[in-house]
Amino acid sequence: MAAPGNNNQPGKKDRREAAREKARLEREAEKRRQRRNRIFIQGGIGIVVLAIVAVIALVIVNVNKPAGPGPLNMASDGILLTGSNMDATKTAAIKAGATPTGTDKSKHKTTVNIVTYIDYQCPYCEQFETTNADQIATWVKAGEATIEIHPIAILDSSSLGNKYATRAANAAACVANYDPNNFYAVNTALYANQPAENTSGKSDTELLSTVNGAGSGSAKIKSCITSQQFVPWVTAATARVHPNGDKNVFAGVANTPAKFGGTPTVFVNGVQYTGSLTDATAFASFTAQQVTG
Repeated sequence: MAAPGNNNQPGKKDRREAAREKARLEREAEKRRQRRNRIFIQGGIGIVVLAIVAVIALVIVNVNKPAGPGPLNMASDGILLTGSNMDATKTAAIKAGATPTGTDKSKHKTTVNIVTYIDYQCPYCEQFETTNADQIATWVKAGEATIEIHPIAILDSSSLGNKYATRAANAAACVANYDPNNFYAVNTALYANQPAENTSGKSDTELLSTVNGAGSGSAKIKSCITSQQFVPWVTAATARVHPNGDKNVFAGVANTPAKFGGTPTVFVNGVQYTGSLTDATAFASFTAQQVTG
């Protein structure tokens, strides 16, 4: 009788060989896995490096991007609105690197001339604008006043990195360039929809919605806002009034105030208003004094 067991089982030697082969295959598989991981890691690092390089390049380009040309109808860095429809005074654009031309106030001797320097992220500007927008519009439409608005951007740091102040000023410049006679309506709408300080500023889509809701929704304005067409001008215009708060930053620009005092800075017939930002009567009284004084 044959001994019990399976005569087809591999012998001890065969089992050792099989174990070695299995171990060899596992080692090779592990080496292949490690090579793949290295490739993925290196590739990932490469992608990250490329992304960082792209961001740095974009920053460098933006920093070195030449200023201007500015928008049409803002030769003074501000837009002058007059008459019953609050129409914009038409001017050529500031050429790249050129100095703005101050508004010739001698042409407006029969009206009170109001000039504002504002930042669309500035809550104090919002207080002044909300308090006084209607009465200023009434004066202008009645032929009693002109309003010259200078959008600047000094509060980019208050929108958690999305530079709302600059982008909103750019949006205003786009309207000045492509739909100037609707500027005051857009200016009012930007303050009515102002994001709170130290929150994420509104996106370009939200800016477009605000501008469109105020009646300036053309394809050219949309393209101007999304491409940030006038951001270099915003940066240059801001630097022209805010390089140093305690010096005459308007030197060399005709018919402009002597000193910038933060936002809002408001002048009536060249005299700076320093009263309450939330009292329309106080501003009306100050304005009347400049007419009769």
